Amino acid sequence: MHEDGREFRLRLEDADSGKAWVSGRLALATTTPLEVKLQPQDPAQAPLAESAPLKTVIAKQKHLQALTLLLPDSQNKLVMTGLRQFGAVQPLYAKNPDGSLTNQQTHAVLRPNMTSGFYETEAGERLQPGFQVGVGFANYQRIFTDTAFREPFIRIFVWTVVFSALTVFFGAALGMFLAVLFNWDALRFKGLYRTLLFLPYAVPGFISILVFKGLFNNNFGEINLILDALFGIKPAWFSDPTLAKVMLLIVNVWLGYPYMMVICSGLIKAIPADLYEASAVAGAGPLTNFWRITLPLILKPLTPLLISAFAFNFNNFVLISLLTGGRPDFLDTSVPAGTTDLLVSYTYRIAFQDSGQQFGLAAAISTVIFAMVAAISLLQMRFAKVSKDETR
Repeated sequence: MHEDGREFRLRLEDADSGKAWVSGRLALATTTPLEVKLQPQDPAQAPLAESAPLKTVIAKQKHLQALTLLLPDSQNKLVMTGLRQFGAVQPLYAKNPDGSLTNQQTHAVLRPNMTSGFYETEAGERLQPGFQVGVGFANYQRIFTDTAFREPFIRIFVWTVVFSALTVFFGAALGMFLAVLFNWDALRFKGLYRTLLFLPYAVPGFISILVFKGLFNNNFGEINLILDALFGIKPAWFSDPTLAKVMLLIVNVWLGYPYMMVICSGLIKAIPADLYEASAVAGAGPLTNFWRITLPLILKPLTPLLISAFAFNFNNFVLISLLTGGRPDFLDTSVPAGTTDLLVSYTYRIAFQDSGQQFGLAAAISTVIFAMVAAISLLQMRFAKVSKDETR
């Protein structure tokens, strides 16, 4: 683009042939669509003014985008494809009256398949992406009837429940133990210990997960280096299914126990001291106090929080995605499924990874997961109501 006073002239050059074309004077003051005919540049003509600076081109970008340039002896229409570039842009496919598509370059005809939701050639090749078709409850039926899909789904569902339950159990047990320990009056530096043990909860979870991924590295991780130095072993944390699950539980308990520790500490503080004094008069020890006083009094108000933690870990996508990616994979399935996949990561892989683009099936699984989490939430509300009624 060359600026001439308050008007502009466009000059296009073909990099391959070296030919150049120029336009007449343009005001470039409106965004109304306009067709501009170009003429071959005459080498004998006086040279054009210097090219307009990039700042001016950016300022006039909307006006340039409204132009359609026509070359002499050519039916191609050129539109702006870059700040200093025009090119021929036309649809690759043309729609026919019968609903099929014609490739304007190869002239191949693609017809819509209303079963698969794709335009297909006569050879069966599919054009991506597809289009929406009504399948009714076919995807829900596939979840529970298709053997190739049902077997990994059941295994992943069982692991999801076990993972969530064990995480809540170990996290609550560790948090409760530390809360009881720090409630011991004779323990010195309790504030310092609480601060240090609360740090895992203060650090963003994804950072902690990535740190643990490095610590558990099979060859260079500090955990394997210590185990190798002490016992001469290097566990394959990421390739062995059992060890991968153990690693997930370790990391998730580490991320979750500080929350349980803080909650249990608050509940223990709310227990009347008279109960422990009466227990001491009766000659009861610490274990008796825990099983007969502490645990029964904090378990009921803690139950709704445990159910909430279970529901959270049921859909803990970030941990699986960053640490294992669901792998190692099952070797006996035709769909993408891993031994450490949760239902939510399994759904993500079906929709966006591996076989990919099974959006309908992934949406059906998501609906099933929603129903499960909704049931857990209703159960939590019921326990919360029972706890509230009993404390009145």
